[in-house]
Amino acid sequence: MIDLLIAGGGPAGLATAIHGALASLEVVVVEPRPTPIDKACGEGLMPGAVRHLRALGVPVTGQPFRGIRYVDGVSGRHAEGLFHSGPGLGSRRTVLQAALAERAAQLGVRVVRQRVEQVRQDEHQVSAAGLTARYLVAADGLHSPVRRGLGLSAPPAPGRPARYGLRRHYAVAPWSDLVEVHWSAQCEAYVTPLAPDRVGVAVLTTRQAPFDVQLARFPLLAQRLAGRADTPARGAGPLRQGARVRVAGRVLFVGDAAGYVDALTGEGLTLAVTAAGELVRCVRAGRPQAYEQAWRDLSRGYRVLTGSLLWARHQPRLAPRIVPLAARLPRVFTRAVNLLA
Repeated sequence: MIDLLIAGGGPAGLATAIHGALASLEVVVVEPRPTPIDKACGEGLMPGAVRHLRALGVPVTGQPFRGIRYVDGVSGRHAEGLFHSGPGLGSRRTVLQAALAERAAQLGVRVVRQRVEQVRQDEHQVSAAGLTARYLVAADGLHSPVRRGLGLSAPPAPGRPARYGLRRHYAVAPWSDLVEVHWSAQCEAYVTPLAPDRVGVAVLTTRQAPFDVQLARFPLLAQRLAGRADTPARGAGPLRQGARVRVAGRVLFVGDAAGYVDALTGEGLTLAVTAAGELVRCVRAGRPQAYEQAWRDLSRGYRVLTGSLLWARHQPRLAPRIVPLAARLPRVFTRAVNLLA
C-alpha cells in the first residue's frame, strides 16, 4: 500500500515526497498540472530554505542575496539587515519547482496526473483520486480544496483587510545584492535579484488594482523599472488563510494548505520544507498526531513576527514609522531579519 499520497506537486508537496522517499516510504504525488508549475510569489529563498533544500539533494540555482533592505517608497530612506548564516537565493518559481520534481523522480516518486476532489477515510486508510494510502498529505495550496472539503478552513479574522499578491519580472540588472522591500502607505513592493539581467517584483496590497497602478505608489522604483517588464503579472489571494487543524484523522496538511498568515516576511517556503520533514518523521514514527504540535512549534516564530509586523502595517500612526524605526535601530532590525533566516 502507498504510505503517503500527496495532493499537490508544488514545492511543499514535492519536499514532502522527497523527505518521504529518503525515509524509505512509498510515495505518490497527485498533480494535474505539468512541470514546471508557476505561482505568484516573491521568489526569494531565505538562507534556511536554501540549506534545507540542498540537504535534500535539490540543486538550487539562482542569484544570491546577502540580506534585506527596507526602503521608504517615496523618500528612498532605507535600513539594511544582513544575514549571519549565509546568503539567500533569488530563484524563479518554475526553476525551483522543476528542480524539486527532478529530485523526486530520481528517488522513484510516482506522479499521477489527476486532481484530488473527494477524500474518504476510515481508521485504517484514506482514498482519493482512485488511489488508497495509509495517509494523505494535503499540499494543495492557499485555498486548499482538501481543507475546504473537510470543513477545516477557519473563517477570516474580523476587522482585518484581505491582502493580495501580484508578481512581475523585469529585464533589469539587479542594482543591489539585497532583497529590497519598498513601503508605501497602502502596500509593499519586494524586489528580488533573480539573475544578472533580471529582477522580480512582488506587490502585497489590500487594494485590488492592476500591477502598474500598484507600482505607481513607489515613484522611485517605478521610474527605475519603466518600460522593462518582460512577463505578465500574476496574482494570488486573499493571502491570510486559516486552518482549524493540521491533522484530521489520516489527512495531514503542509505548506500554505496548513494555514497562512502573510508573505510579508518571506518565510513561507522555509516553513513548508521544514514542516514537510517533521510530517514525515511523525508518520514514520507511527505518531501522526504529533505533527500538529510539531507544526505549531516550527511556525511559532513565523506566526508571531509576521502577525506583529502585519498588525503594525495596518496602524495609521505606526505604518509610516516602520522604515525610519528600522533605520534608527539597525541592530534590532538585523536581529529581526535573522530571527527566521
